[in-house]
Amino acid sequence: MRKFALFLCLLFFSNHLFAQKSPTGQLWWKRNNLRVIQMNLPSYEAATIHADSIVADLITYSANTLLINAGGIMAFYPTKLDFHYINPYMKENVLGDVIRKCHENNIKVIVRFDFSRVHESIFKAHPDWCYISPKGERIINTDMYVVSINAPYVQEKAFKIIEEAIDMFPIDGIFLNMPGYQVNNPYEGKYHGIDQNDFDKKAFAEYSNGKVLPTEENNADTLYQKYLKFKKSTVENWSERLHKLVKSKNEQIAICTYSDKFVDIIRHESQSMTTLPYWPYTASDNVSNAVNSFPDHIISNASIQQISFQSRYNAVEPQEVQIRLYENIANGSGLDLSMMGDMRGYEDERNYGVIRKVYAFHKKHEQYFGRYQSLAKIAIVAPGAWPSGEPMQEYRGIQLMLREAHIPFDIIEDGQIGNLSDKVKSYKLIILPEITYLKPEAIQVLKDASKAGTNLIATNRTMFDSPESLLQLFGAKIDKKDNDGAGNYLVPDDRNIFKSFPGQKMLFWKFNLGLYDLSGTDQKLLPILSKGRPGPPEIIGGHDPTSYYALGIKNHEKSKALIFPINLGRIYYMHGYQEHKNLLLDAINYVLPEASKDIQTNAPERIEIILKEFVKNNVSNKEQVKSDGLILHLVNLTGFSGNTYFEPLPVYNLKFKIRSDKKPAKVFSLNTGKSIKFTHSNAFINLEIGKLDAFDGVVMEY
Repeated sequence: MRKFALFLCLLFFSNHLFAQKSPTGQLWWKRNNLRVIQMNLPSYEAATIHADSIVADLITYSANTLLINAGGIMAFYPTKLDFHYINPYMKENVLGDVIRKCHENNIKVIVRFDFSRVHESIFKAHPDWCYISPKGERIINTDMYVVSINAPYVQEKAFKIIEEAIDMFPIDGIFLNMPGYQVNNPYEGKYHGIDQNDFDKKAFAEYSNGKVLPTEENNADTLYQKYLKFKKSTVENWSERLHKLVKSKNEQIAICTYSDKFVDIIRHESQSMTTLPYWPYTASDNVSNAVNSFPDHIISNASIQQISFQSRYNAVEPQEVQIRLYENIANGSGLDLSMMGDMRGYEDERNYGVIRKVYAFHKKHEQYFGRYQSLAKIAIVAPGAWPSGEPMQEYRGIQLMLREAHIPFDIIEDGQIGNLSDKVKSYKLIILPEITYLKPEAIQVLKDASKAGTNLIATNRTMFDSPESLLQLFGAKIDKKDNDGAGNYLVPDDRNIFKSFPGQKMLFWKFNLGLYDLSGTDQKLLPILSKGRPGPPEIIGGHDPTSYYALGIKNHEKSKALIFPINLGRIYYMHGYQEHKNLLLDAINYVLPEASKDIQTNAPERIEIILKEFVKNNVSNKEQVKSDGLILHLVNLTGFSGNTYFEPLPVYNLKFKIRSDKKPAKVFSLNTGKSIKFTHSNAFINLEIGKLDAFDGVVMEY
């Protein structure tokens, strides 16, 4: 017992001796130069991990931040709390040793907590702390039971666990895994329903003035809408309390999780795809969405090694990890990798070479990363932070069209439009791909932006639940929002707008083809032809005009608003026919012809091009806001075949013409370190790259 007390005293002393303070007084994560490796430790690995080998591996792979287990589901340290289940494989001093030795090597340590589950021993003592479904079911993973967010474990005990860890160890951050309400068992892919725990019932009744907790998720139900607001309120209240606790202990402790309120580092994840088509732009998608939706936060997008929850010990392909990491850099995130266990004796080490290469590249050139300003004139609105279903397909298809055309764009989450009025107005075009619901304040921001000169393009069912705004902004009324378009055709009629269709008079369709009254528009384009006669060649035909159109254009005083009441993005995402992409590109060229001129190149469509303005990311110039130049990121996706990832093919003699009023003092490749010849004339930088392998960053320094 005396040895244990001495151990705790030493830990408390080390909390002050090794606490990682920023030499400039700046919050340490604000430099946005994270190179995170997360070691998600299974319980049994606590018996074999060793501080020296962990730190040696972090140094070898140029990591500057470790994310490692601490507590919640089970304690990886000698907790004194009787409601905190101790990992039976735990070595008493290993977490303290890891933190101390990381700090000796200038490596930050973020510790992981997961308060979504408790061990069955805790459940048996406190069954009222845990989730119960409308059918009376528990969510169980082996011997772990899902908890209720409004019960005492989360509302009281979690804070004591975090406080204990902060008092015992000089941690640099806390990461919260699986925060919020649990209705699914994601590890088994099973939905269980709204939590009916008595604490949840009581909390909801207090919030709603006595209403009964709903049992079904039904967006049309006003009670369920009230419940959604209740969930948001309770999560934010808990997060605020946590923030106050952590910052009262030490403001240099970063809070990291997947939400934005009362958080310092927003974490996102690039995960393997479970359905085709695969999406090679997950990191660009995630990071661009987060950095533009939450400009005051640092973003860390994790490349998840595992293929699935059922296949944790098999990693995704190295080339996919390589693309994710380079896209992180290019879009303004640091590097972040999540793996099962530590790096020794790992079951699938194929990615180690890529990780070592990209992390070392970031470390060598980190002054050119992390402090970016977008030059995009277009923003695409995302259907949430984690899009899914048909809205996700529509959204990704629209992205894909612009990425392949090398047209720069930002991404903004639909729920943040109302908070970013000035930013929204700064764009010359906003694209809304099936954004079916917007808050009233978000709609007002779009109306104000339209009046100020921002063009709008909407697709499919966008704003269907706000008919007055749909009419005011787009001049459209819905006759039939859901209509199977398989067998219909569209006619690219106005060749002054639709310039990409030589030799084509009719464009096939499938998926949704909304039938809208566009009499309130100034132009009706793309006449819709009927399905015609199915059958053998001898009897086909009969595709007659329906009096409906697939594009309406409404002229506002300073802008235009275009509506495609069709699944324009989804059909391209799923099938990839160029004719559907060209419909959007021609429409963009009509309302914003300069968009395709900002970056002119002969680069293939599978070269992802991301242009940013940068300020050097050095400690000495942390207050500087004046731009140091432009950086052109080139991510080579030629190895992506659609359903697997191969080594990218080298691409030669890439030519670029980049809009810039300023003439660079020098242009060079981060990949080779060599200067690149260039000219500057008529507000454009002209340069040529002899060879592109997996990635390059072309710096145009003023």
